[in-house]
Amino acid sequence: MNKLKHMTWVLALAVVMAGCTPKKQEVDTGVGVDDRTAVTEFDDRAVDRDGIDRSGVVPGTQQDLVVNVGDRVFFDFDAYNLRDDARATVERQANWLKQHRNLTVVIEGHCDERGTREYNLGLGERRAQAVRNYLVALGVEASRIQTISYGKERPAVLGSNPTAWAQNRRGVMVVK
Repeated sequence: MNKLKHMTWVLALAVVMAGCTPKKQEVDTGVGVDDRTAVTEFDDRAVDRDGIDRSGVVPGTQQDLVVNVGDRVFFDFDAYNLRDDARATVERQANWLKQHRNLTVVIEGHCDERGTREYNLGLGERRAQAVRNYLVALGVEASRIQTISYGKERPAVLGSNPTAWAQNRRGVMVVK
């Protein structure tokens, strides 16, 4: 009998706890960046449609740049010209830099593992300069942008395959 009473209380408690689950609701943050303005609130976290938690992002930080704008662009093999997708990212970066006029940045140029160290250092520099030049053309002060080439020395992805190579041929904006 005592076991039955105990099981009844446990069952009742489980029913009550199930009713206390927080509800999801749509909130307009007013951010205005493509379709990411509607976020879902759950346990005091703001998670957008991409599943990214943007609630703790401090404006003007590296995390803000990464989460809300994008910190990197990618290049084709043995090339340093900006592709259309890269131009769109650099345009967002320029707008972000115009909003945060006190920031300075470094553009890092990177290459995949193919080619000599010297060749890739030069190619990485040309990639970083291509990003810098487009930012300046979009109205960002040149004095706020430095460049550096790491060539093939700092791969983002390890591997000797087309997927790894594509991720390593990049220009990355870093907030100083």
